[in-house]
Amino acid sequence: MRRRDVVARTSLYAALVAGLAVVVGPFVWMLLSSVKPEGEIRRVPPTWWPETVTLEHFRRLFTELDFPRYFGNSLLVAVLVTAGNLVFCSMLGYALAKIEFAGRRLLLLVVLGTLMVPGLAVFVPQFVLVSNLGLANTYAGLVLPFLAGPFGVFLMRQYLMSIPDELIEAARVDGAGEFRIFWRVVLPLCRPALATLGILTFLTSWNNFLWPLVVATTEDKYTLPVALALFSVGQHRINLGLALAGAVVVVLPVLVVFLLLQRHFLRGIATTGLK
Repeated sequence: MRRRDVVARTSLYAALVAGLAVVVGPFVWMLLSSVKPEGEIRRVPPTWWPETVTLEHFRRLFTELDFPRYFGNSLLVAVLVTAGNLVFCSMLGYALAKIEFAGRRLLLLVVLGTLMVPGLAVFVPQFVLVSNLGLANTYAGLVLPFLAGPFGVFLMRQYLMSIPDELIEAARVDGAGEFRIFWRVVLPLCRPALATLGILTFLTSWNNFLWPLVVATTEDKYTLPVALALFSVGQHRINLGLALAGAVVVVLPVLVVFLLLQRHFLRGIATTGLK
């Protein structure tokens, strides 16, 4: 039995290491290739460790592109979208979880139903609506359609179901209104779920490419993924070094956010849905 346990544990560790290599491998190759010359990146068979280290791609990224503007646009849009989701999704989740009102179950079914609708199915109607409102090529057009989402509402509702009703009833008996209960009692208890929702929303908004590509029609409104995709494509071929250096810069803010909030993120994933 002891030998069997050792074999089973070794097999498990080997499978985990293989899975980690599959997940982390592309990111490591992206980081190493961002400091290779263009010719070495295109070499067949490819090299893993750079034979010649160069920061030319990063220099071009910061000198030839209006990098601060694109980075600022991405940061502004991602922060506003994340803040909107944290506020509105938590409010809607609280209403669906802790407030009795007519049509609550129907509203919950509508939220669950919208989770099953592909984003591309509403892309064109969403763009037509934004365009008719005169919000095309504006920051409002980039932000407003994503200030609340069904996934965030469902996530917060599931987490709020785990908060004891007695705690909220006690606050109501003391004369606190629903907004004060939500802001002073409920919201501080939702930090793990808020961290989870914040990371996922920031990641989605930061990496969003198709919507900013369609809505932003001038360079001053381009987000970083759009600018990198457009300017790394030359007349005849893609500049892989510039694209990889840009990908490294795009990944770094998300990695920093995750490292800062990983404890709350893991706790929120583990406890969401428990009652």
